[in-house]
Amino acid sequence: MGALMLQGTGSDVGKSVLVAGLCRALTNRGLRVRPFKPQNMSNNAAVTEDGGEIGRAQALQALACRVAPHTDMNPVLLKPQADRTSQLVVNGKVRGTLHAGNFREARRPLLGEVLASYRRLAAACDLVLVEGAGSPAEINLRAGDIANMGFARAENVPVLLVGDIDRGGVIAAVVGTRAVLAPDDAAMIRGFLINKFRGDPALFADGYAQIEERAGWRGYGLIPWLRDAARLPSEDAVVLERRGPTREGRIVIACPMLPRIANFDDLDPLKLEPGVSLAMIPPGQPLPGDAALVILPGSKATIADLAAFREQGWDIDLLAHHRRGGAVLGICGGYQMLGRTIADPEGIEGPPGAVPGLGLLEVETVMTRDKALRPVQGTALGAAIRGYEMHMGVTTGRDTARPFAALENGPDGALAADGRVFGTYLHGLFTSTELRRALLARIGITSAGTDYAASVDAALDAIAAELEAHVDIPALIALSREARS
Repeated sequence: MGALMLQGTGSDVGKSVLVAGLCRALTNRGLRVRPFKPQNMSNNAAVTEDGGEIGRAQALQALACRVAPHTDMNPVLLKPQADRTSQLVVNGKVRGTLHAGNFREARRPLLGEVLASYRRLAAACDLVLVEGAGSPAEINLRAGDIANMGFARAENVPVLLVGDIDRGGVIAAVVGTRAVLAPDDAAMIRGFLINKFRGDPALFADGYAQIEERAGWRGYGLIPWLRDAARLPSEDAVVLERRGPTREGRIVIACPMLPRIANFDDLDPLKLEPGVSLAMIPPGQPLPGDAALVILPGSKATIADLAAFREQGWDIDLLAHHRRGGAVLGICGGYQMLGRTIADPEGIEGPPGAVPGLGLLEVETVMTRDKALRPVQGTALGAAIRGYEMHMGVTTGRDTARPFAALENGPDGALAADGRVFGTYLHGLFTSTELRRALLARIGITSAGTDYAASVDAALDAIAAELEAHVDIPALIALSREARS
């Protein structure tokens, strides 16, 4: 058994994609590989076959290993609900809410459960690829850490530090990380990878050597900009902050970027459609008047995000869009927003109470503590579909008599009488080629019929090939055998 951990000089340096690519590269070499992330913070999650939820990135990494995702791959998941609170998910199940004030103390007891999950994975494979969170350079968070060096030292897992050259200052980022770490933590780092390089590698040869000399760590690779990573589902909303509206396609589909947007990777398959211009609308911009379809996405805080939706004036834009004959689709929290009311009598999301919805569907939602977590399959709009449910709340009302989908566990969602407003709790619906074809036909688009799953799998193989060409993978395999030695 071996293990190797990738930590970063900061967030969004590409750790998730590199772990996925290495998972596929090592799997293609015939090794039994499993991904692992001790603690993740993300509102993009996936449902596992054992009835739990984990971060979307770990589900993708499991796919890269050609195995089913399991809750052991991400034992602690934090899902931000507000600026100072997060839902705590442990071993796939909701365990409560963490506040900024009790975060450090609350995570300390979780290390034992993290190690138990890791050891179960490690016992069943040849190599575990571990992804850190944020950066070990955040030394103000070191006490009680379970995500980076706290885990690495507990299991004696060698670490590679990933630096992002595209954002600039990568020499200072890597060497500076070495400078601020405690000696015992710095000793866990065996080398570094430089990610997202553009141009002639010879131009960075001296910089690479300077990092090796000043940090005292070996370099294991200079990785080019991985263009195929754009074909993979994104994990963090930070990606959306750099993605503005586009008009490259023939017909516009618009989605507002809610403050607590969740599972926005639901929309990724639409990027495969040449007839679609997918416009992610940031705060401060109106919903485009030329949109054929507006999608209200999932939300980790439905009532708070509905208030933010109204503060932006998007409710006015949406009603005008509907009056012009435009179509509307609400997914999960977005479905709840489209109804007449949303009630939270137990104060699950915030203060107890009820708020009016947008009124485009004749349904009402009541928040409940029970969380639906299950993979599902069935039909919708005459097409076969597979996906998953991940929500709190029960929605009832007149429009549910016209369900959006017929699933194996019963009807799902609602359709307005005018046939232009849809609501569903089903995540992952656009991965179905036939469902995508049926829905796009309703707004005048002929689907290209691209198989999304095949596209993601091909992207993983392409990334693995790039890593084989630019990373010393045999040396990484040898390094991984130092774990617990």
